[in-house]
Amino acid sequence: MEIENSQPMTIKNWSPEDRPREKLLMKGTSTLSDAELIAILLGSGTAKLSAIDVAKKVLSHVDNNLDSLAKLSIKDLMKAKGIGEAKAITIVAALELGRRRKDQSPDDKAKIESSKTAFELIRGDLMDLPHEEFWVILLNRANRIIRKKRVSEGGVSGTVADPKIIFKLAVDELASGIIVVHNHPSGNLKPSESDINLTKKIKEAGKVLEISLLDHLIIAHDRYFSFADEGFL
Repeated sequence: MEIENSQPMTIKNWSPEDRPREKLLMKGTSTLSDAELIAILLGSGTAKLSAIDVAKKVLSHVDNNLDSLAKLSIKDLMKAKGIGEAKAITIVAALELGRRRKDQSPDDKAKIESSKTAFELIRGDLMDLPHEEFWVILLNRANRIIRKKRVSEGGVSGTVADPKIIFKLAVDELASGIIVVHNHPSGNLKPSESDINLTKKIKEAGKVLEISLLDHLIIAHDRYFSFADEGFL
């Protein structure tokens, strides 16, 4: 009587064209599924699960949504069977690289022509954060980007932004205009009284230095509120 092997077939036992690394080399990255790409990052599975099985379990926790996966912390990822700290860090780092690549325009001096342009530039830095951060986009006289810079970070319900720090950055870079941005992890786009008061304070300070406040964006996940569009400036 032949006894069936109860151990699962590991990736090493698969045909070369089905192994993620070999498949990537033979057929290119576009032929790999999300689970196969994550399996390459993991490198190995567990005694009973292949790297692809572990990757599939990770994806199942977020309904196979990479955007939701990007929102998970290292501790969240480590709750999945087969994911230790090192593997969790690798996944987080890879997703961050993907986000940064998406954010970088071929033209480093891209022109800000609307609130949507500014949102697309900065969304990747803020949309997945569980806490609030305050950023500033520095622009030259032609409204082309000089750089974007985080000013402060805080807790879930708020962060403090000091206008002196904002304008020091602007003066150091010889900026002619600025757009300030912060996120609301709660998903609520409505500006608070402190948001409105801070905007007024920054606008007035900018007049003295001849540095225009062009907009203040509040980002909540994949949506945004523009002070300029809504007539708050």
